[in-house]
Amino acid sequence: MEGLSLKSRAVAFALSAGAVVFILALFAGTSGSVSQREIVGALLVAIVCGAMSWASAERAIAGVAEGVDVLALRIRAAAEGDLISPTPERVRETLPELAEAMDRLFGQVRANFDSVHALAMFDPVTQLANRVNFRRMAEQLLARRAPGQMAALLFIDLDRFKFVNDSMGHACGDEVLAMVGGRLHQVAARARQDMDAQGADAPAIGRLAGDEFTLLFPMVRDAGHAERLARRALHVLSEPFVVAGQAVDVGASIGLAIAPDHGTDLVSLMRAADIAMYHAKAQGRRQVQRFNMVLNDAAEERLRLERDLRRAIEGGEFELAFQPQMRMSGEVVAVEGLLRWRHPEDGLQMPGRFIQAAEDGGLIREIGDWVLDRALKSLAGWRGAGLGQRIAINISPRQMAQPGFFDRLRSLIAESGAPAEGLEIEITETLAMQGSDAVLAGLRDLRADGVAIAIDDFGTGYSNLARLKDMPIDRVKLDRTLIRDIADSADARTLVHSVVALVHGLGFQAVAEGVENQGQMDVLRAIGCDAVQGYAVARPMDEAAFLAWLAGRRDGGPFRAMA
Repeated sequence: MEGLSLKSRAVAFALSAGAVVFILALFAGTSGSVSQREIVGALLVAIVCGAMSWASAERAIAGVAEGVDVLALRIRAAAEGDLISPTPERVRETLPELAEAMDRLFGQVRANFDSVHALAMFDPVTQLANRVNFRRMAEQLLARRAPGQMAALLFIDLDRFKFVNDSMGHACGDEVLAMVGGRLHQVAARARQDMDAQGADAPAIGRLAGDEFTLLFPMVRDAGHAERLARRALHVLSEPFVVAGQAVDVGASIGLAIAPDHGTDLVSLMRAADIAMYHAKAQGRRQVQRFNMVLNDAAEERLRLERDLRRAIEGGEFELAFQPQMRMSGEVVAVEGLLRWRHPEDGLQMPGRFIQAAEDGGLIREIGDWVLDRALKSLAGWRGAGLGQRIAINISPRQMAQPGFFDRLRSLIAESGAPAEGLEIEITETLAMQGSDAVLAGLRDLRADGVAIAIDDFGTGYSNLARLKDMPIDRVKLDRTLIRDIADSADARTLVHSVVALVHGLGFQAVAEGVENQGQMDVLRAIGCDAVQGYAVARPMDEAAFLAWLAGRRDGGPFRAMA
């Protein structure tokens, strides 16, 4: 019966009924042998019964059968992807309730497919194309580009979005992202109007991830036109965003790549624009940078540096140098552990050469943990030998912001056997002013455990005094740029005097960095600075040299700068 329509099944039913009646009539009217007359009579009865069954079934199911047959065809079409065509009218006439149910079912399936498609192809926050969808659209646009026709790709990274997320919450951050998408749509629409006369395709806009956006203009007149479009995008993103009644300044850094100069396929253009954006960040943010081969060479060097850093971590190429901090009385109260990299080919490398690459390459956690572990082991050994100096270690903001940093630090302290009060961690002024509540809470807990907290390079950033007075810190280290001219400039002396007085007024100690001569020492002693660090005291040295230097110092008497 499989594959038969209801009409065919009705015919089969009538024939079956007739056959049964024929057999019953035949045997009911005979007692033994069957005559031809009896067979004909039974056959007539069966024919009449079959005809009556067919007529009855025909009247009952003819309309329904046709409706069901049509519905079966519609369901088959739906299985093949047609969820748009309406339910046939014949089904509505014969099976109205089933037709209504099928309409609802197909409508719900369409809605589900649309939802899945939107989730798979569009960013739910900004409604822009996601990474996969943007790549597909951009590749199609580039493939349609006429030979020699120029196109422009913008790689956009928001400058202060993390601050918005940390200070105002993710809901406000999502609102900013949605407004960024809206402003990029405005830039794209204006560019489309400018190029309509030339039949240009609409620009493609995408959100790649986090605060990264891309914008592809499939047709630009020349490199100057591409830069104007990029600066237009920079301008609209530099305007404040109003979120929760507050004006939020975010800004952006934009990398620009142009086809065919910097590549003809999306992969090449994305790489070039990303390199240019990275350079825009490094040059101070809030600017447009166009890709060139100088930037390409710098990117290659950065990749080489990251590879070498990975090898350095595995090969034990890092070491610590130690530079003392001394009170004016001559007492060595602390020593700063300074990271050095003994590169097998390039020689000794200072942190300024590789720390940024370590942060960008995601290696700062491993390097930072090595520094802490090494310093804590030295501290434990010194305490065992009866030395009471603290060890101060710089902590990168990215290192501190990583999940689990404070728990790892406590574990390292416990494993080393070093006393918590012998460790001092130095944070940047920017972290002190802009750090998240979670980071500040972690610092407070560390300080409660006995770890000392210092702000490093004070005077190079922006300090909010109201926030500074509530910071969980013990010491403020004055940057060397404040100290450099104090022996020769009355204005510099007045400035440092004021800063030291401010630090003391907030209840902190003042430590001067970069002290290089006796004249600076005399001024700092006169204005009441608590401690100094620099070449005038001692240069950075390895651990053995530091311990020998410390053992050879004479106790007592005011300190005099080293010759």
